[in-house]
Amino acid sequence: MTKPRVKKTSGQANEGEGSRTAARRYNAGVQKTIKEGHVAEKAREAARALNGAEGPSLRRAEAEAKRH
Repeated sequence: MTKPRVKKTSGQANEGEGSRTAARRYNAGVQKTIKEGHVAEKAREAARALNGAEGPSLRRAEAEAKRH
């Protein structure tokens, strides 16, 4: 995988919190998942995780994320 080209400011290759590179990568992954028809499969995986041993940890992480 090649590194994304990032405009360097003051010697740093940090796009900050509104990273366009990360947003493009995320959006491409979402589109690929939709296009390949994996949405229902991913939904079932998420439901199993929430209803399984991982559930409490996932709910805590969700609550923490909502506070920000």
